Amino acid sequence: MPKFVFLATDVVLYLLLVATAFYAWHALRTPNLRQTWRIVVRDPAAMCAAVVLAVFLLFALLDSFHFRPLLPPAAGAAANAAPAYSTQTLSLLDALLAGARQGREKTYSEPLATHQYSKESMLVDGKMVRDFPRLQFGGAHLKDEAAEWPGDVAARSAAGLAGGALGALLLWLLVAALRARSTGERAAQSLRAIGRRETAVPWRAMLLTASALALFIGWVAALWPVYHVLGTDQTGNDVLFQAIKSVRTAMVIGSLATLATLPFAIVLGILAGYHKGRVDDAIQYLYTVLSSIPSVLLIAAFVLMIQVFMDKNPQLFETGVERADIRLFLLAAILGITGWAGLARLLRAETLKLTELDYVQAARAFGVSDAGIMRRHILPNVMHVVLIVAVLDFSGLVLYEAVLSYVGVGVDPSTNSFGTMINSARTELSRSPMVWWNLLAAFTFMVVLVLSLQLFASAVREAFDPRARAFRPHRGHPATAAAAQAGAPAP
Repeated sequence: MPKFVFLATDVVLYLLLVATAFYAWHALRTPNLRQTWRIVVRDPAAMCAAVVLAVFLLFALLDSFHFRPLLPPAAGAAANAAPAYSTQTLSLLDALLAGARQGREKTYSEPLATHQYSKESMLVDGKMVRDFPRLQFGGAHLKDEAAEWPGDVAARSAAGLAGGALGALLLWLLVAALRARSTGERAAQSLRAIGRRETAVPWRAMLLTASALALFIGWVAALWPVYHVLGTDQTGNDVLFQAIKSVRTAMVIGSLATLATLPFAIVLGILAGYHKGRVDDAIQYLYTVLSSIPSVLLIAAFVLMIQVFMDKNPQLFETGVERADIRLFLLAAILGITGWAGLARLLRAETLKLTELDYVQAARAFGVSDAGIMRRHILPNVMHVVLIVAVLDFSGLVLYEAVLSYVGVGVDPSTNSFGTMINSARTELSRSPMVWWNLLAAFTFMVVLVLSLQLFASAVREAFDPRARAFRPHRGHPATAAAAQAGAPAP
C-alpha cells in the first residue's frame, strides 16, 4: 500500500472544500441568501462558466491527493523488513495520466507529430545523415508514418468525437430524467422544456457547454495515448499534461491568497470604520504605506528570504515536491498578506455608513458592547462586499502568479504553472523555427480559467450588489425576464 502524503496546500484545499460545502448548506437554509444565489443560478453565462470551473476544480482535486509508491522488496530482504517507499511523490492525477507523464521524448515535437522538431545527425545504412528522428512515443505504433498518419489521426478523432457525443447525449437524457422526477413531468416533456429554454435554471446553456467539453475530452482521450496532442517542450515533457498540472497551482494561488487576505482586511477595515479617530488614522497610515511600496519588489524580497531559508535547511523536506509545495504555500500567504489594503478600504467605507444607521445607534443605546455590535450588526452586513471582492480578486491572483513566475520570483521551477510555461516560451519564440505550442497551451488554459472566473464573479457581484442590478438589464431566460418585467416572482 502506498504512503499517503499530505502537503500543506492539500490540507488547505480540503478545508476550503469543506468550508464551501458548509456555506452552501447555510445558504440553502437562509432565505435571503437562497434567493440571492438563485439570481446567480439563473444567469446563463455564470452557469456555463460554473461548468467549466467544475472541470478545472476536478483537475485540481485529483492533483491534490498525493502518495509515495511502495517499492518492491529488495532481493534477500527479510520478510518482516520495513517497507520502502519511493522518493518521488505522485498524485492521483499523475497515476491516471501515467502514459502522458512517462512518455517523455528527447526534446521539442509539434502537436500530433511523429518526428522530432529539430534535425539531428544520425547513422543510416552506414552513412551519417542529418534528419528529423522518430519520436519514441508519439506515433510509435505507426509503421509507415507518412502514409498511415492522416488516416490514423482522422479515425481516432472520429471515434473520440463520437464517444464525446454519446457522453453528451447521455448527460442530456440524465438531466432531463432528473428534472422530470422533481417536476412530475414526463422525460420527453422535460427534455423539450430544456431545449426550448422554458426552465428557471439555464439547463440548455449548461448542457451545451458540457457537450462541447465532452467532445473535446473525447477527442483528446482518443489521441493522447499514442500522440502528444499539444506537442512536447524542450525536455520532451508532454505540454498538455503540464497545462493540466498547472491548473492546481492557479487554484491554490487564487484560493489561499484570498483566504490569507480576508482576516487582515475584515478586522482592520471594520475597526477603522467603527472606531474612527486615532484607530482609523493608524490603520489608514498602515495600508497607505503598504500600498505605496511596489508589490512586485515587496513580494520578491519575501520570496528570496524564503528561498535562502529553504536552501540552508534542506533537512526539513523529505522530497523535492514537499519543498516546492512549501514555497507555493508561502507565496500564496505573501500575496494575501500584502494584498489586503484594497478590501480594507472598501470595508472601512461600508462600516462608516453602517455605524450611522438606526439599528446600530439603538444597539449602543441599549448598552451592547463594541465587539458585540461589530460581530452582530456590522460583520453580517459587509459580508456581501467581502464575497464580491474575493470572487473578483481570485482571477487577478491567477494572473499575478503568471507575472511573478515570468520574472523569476514565483513558484519553484519544478512546479508546473502557467507562469513557468510562459517564462520558458520567451526563448522558444525567438528560435528559428519558432516553438509556439507551449505558449499557446498556457495562454489558452489560463484565458479559459480567468474568463470563466470573471463571468461567474460578474454574476455574483450583480446578485449581491443591489446597485449593480438596478442599472443593468436582465440577462436571464425569457420566462424569468417576463416575470421580472411584470413584477411577478421568477419561475
